[in-house]
Amino acid sequence: MKAFVFPGQGAQFPGMGKDLYDNYPEAKEKFEKANDILGFRITDIMFEGTPEELKQTKVTQPAIFLHSVIRALVMGDEFKPDMVAGHSLGEFSALVANQALSFEDGLVLVSKRAMAMQKACEMEESTMAAILGLEDAVVEEKCAEIDDVVIPANYNSPGQVVISGSKAGIDKAIEVLKEAGAKRAMPLPVGGAFHSPFMEPAREELAQAIKDTSFAEPVCPVYQNVDAKPYTNPDDIRENLIAQLTSPVRWTQTVKAMMDDGAESFTEIGPGKVLAGLIKKVDRKMPVENLS
Repeated sequence: MKAFVFPGQGAQFPGMGKDLYDNYPEAKEKFEKANDILGFRITDIMFEGTPEELKQTKVTQPAIFLHSVIRALVMGDEFKPDMVAGHSLGEFSALVANQALSFEDGLVLVSKRAMAMQKACEMEESTMAAILGLEDAVVEEKCAEIDDVVIPANYNSPGQVVISGSKAGIDKAIEVLKEAGAKRAMPLPVGGAFHSPFMEPAREELAQAIKDTSFAEPVCPVYQNVDAKPYTNPDDIRENLIAQLTSPVRWTQTVKAMMDDGAESFTEIGPGKVLAGLIKKVDRKMPVENLS
């Protein structure tokens, strides 16, 4: 069985998607349609912008979404997944590639999501940190002991957890987790505490937009971030997408679940090779391909 996975925020790079635009008429058409929907030429920033310009919230998430979805589109009949998943933002890419969402609706939701998250980040100071070399349970236990908002936000691979919370809480957690034996505990250069209670205003803002959007039954199961389980029911998919903003990304659990359900190979579709590396940390013998 073939599993296709889609990356999240942080995978962007200058020049992303230009080869698709230049070499595939159907890709060029989709990129131009995206420019119209967004109301600005995101392609100019993707193809010729600086890393700083690509980090703009209104650019980053739609850019990664477009690169991933259009890359899947130009695969044609070669894109025949038995199961799909996406890391955070990548879940929207997975749903469009899997025909649960239209290209246009997916892009509009991703754009609204990006702006809602940025707004939430500006409401209160918060941040994230990467913790390496500790068991998940230890990270969970130590975070729970801290008298501030600190939670595991991304279970990326065995021994790699990203925590989210208040600035003060994250500072405390870094020290506590280092004392507990973490090989590394380092703050991340992010705008806020994603996948934590700090994203509640964004969740509320995005919830209505998701509820008002039409979802179809996907071609194959999508393994969703909130609980790493496969879904095909549009109503369930919709509710899980809403919950995703304030819930941890259970990527390690998702990869393991897909393997347990018969995944014999993984293909990462989109910019970068982050997910391919994380999958190899779960099972180094698993065949993993990257299509960027």
